[in-house]
Amino acid sequence: MAPPVTSTTDISHAAEIDAPQESATEAQHDDRRARRAVWLLVWAQAVLGSQMPVHFILGGLAGQLIAPNPAYATMPISIIVMGSMCSAPVISWIMGRWGRRTGFLIGALAGTAGAAVVAEAIIAKDFPMMLAGCFLTGTYMAAHNFYRFAAADMASPAFRAKAISWVMAGGLLSALIGPELVIWTRDLLAPVPFAGAYRAVIVLNIVGALPLFFLDIPRPPRAPKGQRNGRAWGEILADRRVPVAIFCAMVAYALMNLVMTSTPLAMIACGFGEDDAASVVRVHVLAMFAPSFFTGALIARFGAPRIIALGLTLLGGCAAVSLTGVEIHHFYAGLALLGVGWNFAFIGATTMLAGAHRPEERARVQGLNDFLVFGLVTVGSFSSGALMDAFGWEAVNIAMAPAIFLAATALMWLAASRRRA
Repeated sequence: MAPPVTSTTDISHAAEIDAPQESATEAQHDDRRARRAVWLLVWAQAVLGSQMPVHFILGGLAGQLIAPNPAYATMPISIIVMGSMCSAPVISWIMGRWGRRTGFLIGALAGTAGAAVVAEAIIAKDFPMMLAGCFLTGTYMAAHNFYRFAAADMASPAFRAKAISWVMAGGLLSALIGPELVIWTRDLLAPVPFAGAYRAVIVLNIVGALPLFFLDIPRPPRAPKGQRNGRAWGEILADRRVPVAIFCAMVAYALMNLVMTSTPLAMIACGFGEDDAASVVRVHVLAMFAPSFFTGALIARFGAPRIIALGLTLLGGCAAVSLTGVEIHHFYAGLALLGVGWNFAFIGATTMLAGAHRPEERARVQGLNDFLVFGLVTVGSFSSGALMDAFGWEAVNIAMAPAIFLAATALMWLAASRRRA
């Protein structure tokens, strides 16, 4: 089991750190426009986001079917995450220069192409081709993860946490659509398994992208030629909220991916079927996004540090439950705790970061954040298959403890600095 995170008494001294730093160049907040943008982003999160459960449910199983070595089974999911890591700074730069809408549409196009390539690779039993398609899907995933930041672009400080939380709540529908898509379409191209689900993802991307043409989010201000766009990196990172928020987001997402990637393989190894694995992943994705209806309100009331601490504690609870047994209820309970823990820690970290940088710094700070987040997720994803193959399901869960401890230490460091100040 992971060590205790920290006391809420210690974290309470850092509650005031959620106050954002505004700059003179920031455009006036417009919560009416922000709400219109939020509903379009909720649609994108729900419909376009439904492809991610498909990839996470079937990626390891399809990889196991055509990979030359069982240890490579989770590599398709790892390549998706690596593609996201590599694409995040580029997508962020595109959004900073040409706007959020352009970046999101490029992401949907990459998702369409990635699904088409993966489907053909499964039919041809071509593992390298499948990995190429997964890398393209990673570009979609990079764009997908900027939905949460886009929700905060025009929101006032009072509405910011709720806007992020509402967009994340759109994932609740993706948790219902994605697994059902797997069940209804995986044998569509029988006798070739799984390829039909990836063909369905092509249609999903086309339908989901259409409303994004109406997204109205202004581009961030740009510095005059020859001047820096915002503060120097040393000044940005001197605000401890920035490195702590980035590190907590890294840990939350990496641990969630580490465990979720291995779960279908662990369940199959324990004698459960593919439908059981899909049901557990459905519960997990529901747990990831259902709390979003009130996570924003909790952050507004108690502060982001406390909610991040609670999330880390729940991630530790996932490891504890998973280590007590491998019955079906252990998988359901562990993955539910994993989902809620990720929600609190990740939305809390996103809110903290969104309030710690200026609008003209969005592309740089958010691009760095997602590059580092998905860099660690890539390491965890590659490690997942190796840990499962070499040491089993227990090793995957034990590996969570050191990362949770380090994230808890970072939160206490932040709280201590605020007390001294």
